[in-house]
Amino acid sequence: MIKLRAVFEKQGRAKYISHLDLNRCMLRTFRRSKLPVWYTEGFNPHPYFSFALALSLGYESSCEILDFNLNEEMPFDVIRDRLNAVMPEGMKIISVAERRTKITEITEAEYEITLSSPDIPGLSAAVESLMAGESINVEKKTKKGVKTVDIKPFIKLVSFEQEGNTFKLIMRLPAGTQTNYNPGLFLDALKNAGFRDFDTENIRRSAILCEKNKIFF
Repeated sequence: MIKLRAVFEKQGRAKYISHLDLNRCMLRTFRRSKLPVWYTEGFNPHPYFSFALALSLGYESSCEILDFNLNEEMPFDVIRDRLNAVMPEGMKIISVAERRTKITEITEAEYEITLSSPDIPGLSAAVESLMAGESINVEKKTKKGVKTVDIKPFIKLVSFEQEGNTFKLIMRLPAGTQTNYNPGLFLDALKNAGFRDFDTENIRRSAILCEKNKIFF
């Protein structure tokens, strides 16, 4: 059994494929690719594959992680091309390699958030004010219900700047098997702080990271 990992992008219309539908989509992709995929054992054998992190509906990504197994060795570029030949519009395998890093080593995810507003200076000032505060309290859904959490200590604001008539933020948030914070929480906090005159044009996950800012792969 050959343990492999692929990085794929999810752009355009594909961002509206839910995580549940993504599983069905990938099942069909593997079957159509005719790759020698390793199947699970038991009463209902199916191709083994898994995703490192679920991606929120409506978000794009250039760094999604797909783990899968093959029964025989094949050149990585052949595997990539066979999968891409049957991938749906908006999804593309960027690279394939042997799987060496454990999912548990993921600590953060980086997001690029593009906002529009008739008052870009006001939006910039609102973001600065929110980040300058002692806390950023938001309501977060958990398995035990809704609770108030302070996300301020966990936000790493890499950059925020005006780009034409839009405003782009790049931030890093906790991600992995223990804690996951969605950038939508920050946008909710921005509205709760009093600035609501903006629209979210796009949110794209741009990196999945381990400790010391190492790219996960």
